Amino acid sequence: MVDTTVATPAPAAPDATAESIAARVATIRAGFDSGITRPLSWRRAQLQAVARMLRENTAEIEAAVHSDLGKPPVEAYMTEISSVLTETKAMLKNLARWTRRRRIPFVPTVWSAGFVQREPLGTVLIVAPWNYPVHLLLMPAVGAIAAGDAIVLKPSELAPATSAVMARLVPKYLDSRAVTVVEGGVPETTALLEERWDHVFYTGNGTVGRIVMAAAARHLTPVTLELGGKSPVWVDPSANLDEAARWLTWGKFLNTGQTCVAPDYVLTTPEVQPRLVAALCREIEAFYGPEPRTSPDYGRIVNERHVARLARLLDGASIAVGGQVDANDRYVAPTVLRDVRAIDAVMQEEIFGPLLPIVPVKDSDAAIAHVNAGEKPLAMYLFAKAKEPIEAFLARTSSGSVAINADMIQLGVDALPFGGVGESGMGGYHGEATVRLFSHERAVLRKAAGPNPAAMTFPPYTAKKERLLRRA
Repeated sequence: MVDTTVATPAPAAPDATAESIAARVATIRAGFDSGITRPLSWRRAQLQAVARMLRENTAEIEAAVHSDLGKPPVEAYMTEISSVLTETKAMLKNLARWTRRRRIPFVPTVWSAGFVQREPLGTVLIVAPWNYPVHLLLMPAVGAIAAGDAIVLKPSELAPATSAVMARLVPKYLDSRAVTVVEGGVPETTALLEERWDHVFYTGNGTVGRIVMAAAARHLTPVTLELGGKSPVWVDPSANLDEAARWLTWGKFLNTGQTCVAPDYVLTTPEVQPRLVAALCREIEAFYGPEPRTSPDYGRIVNERHVARLARLLDGASIAVGGQVDANDRYVAPTVLRDVRAIDAVMQEEIFGPLLPIVPVKDSDAAIAHVNAGEKPLAMYLFAKAKEPIEAFLARTSSGSVAINADMIQLGVDALPFGGVGESGMGGYHGEATVRLFSHERAVLRKAAGPNPAAMTFPPYTAKKERLLRRA
């Protein structure tokens, strides 16, 4: 029986050289080649270790995330820790079922039976972003562990406190023969991408996504790209505006808008816009009080560079509520913009911050045309009581996911794959989809004893054989 205990921890290397990175990757690859990750017992032990790591270090992880992003502790727990614990629990519950052989029916034409065997891909690289620095590092990792892969984790240098905590905790809890953390910035990531991988999983922006894909192409390595884009919202005249405003306030200003599936902008009719703005103003105050800057429940922007970028997007905008910016405090107020045009600066890039533009359009047909004029988004949100506009959006647009009369909660359903399409990414994960993503579905066929119907395909091709073959 393979030993499933955690091996001696390997120290993290925040400023690793290309040579040391290559050596560490070689160690992890050797761990996979040795077979330690294949037994289900090892996978269960590692998944249980992930859960222990999160439960036993909750306060430290919450403090690190607060240091990097200003997240309230309960928000950090909900979005960074609880979500991963839930995913880990699902992996443990379904591990045997999601990894077992799937038999195919007996095939009389070749007198054979077969099955599909999910086998681990090998050694995978997971590159995480800064906005959910624990969740987006560990969510794919637990699926890779369940699939039986060895893993190199690369946390974001833009969330340095969280990166340091992950680099210290992972080798303490997980088997360092098959799981390791490499800290650092662009040089370390570049060195990692020079290595040969069996899969690369990257969450971030399209610019870096292209770099990742080009590097992977040199080794014909499959990639998963979880990117972003401008996730649109349609608020139909038939919608319950108070409910729509409540969902939009939560979805847009959670993590101060620094969420890849946050509602990026709202499309609605000119008649609905003033009533929606009023409802949003009420909800923002209900969530964060009259002065959100002092609210313990409102976070901060990751750094001053991103504050400056968001401030530029406010230039010349018609501000309905909010708009205050303090670079020293990394503060940008929850902000609603009215009468936004497609040509405005705020509509030219993914906002990734607490600015919610409202773009008036004639009707749902005009909204669909607006969405289709841009790149395919990661998510789309539809608020309507009427069925017709919902069905029209589903039939005539494309996006990574859709939520109807809610936003962002589709991420929490492990039966739904999460991923993008086109510019918003490729590949889906969560739940069984993650295990499938990090596995190779190996086809196995076993010839049964008895006749060989395939013999008629063997030369020499007699007239009788030809007659039979041409019937097929």
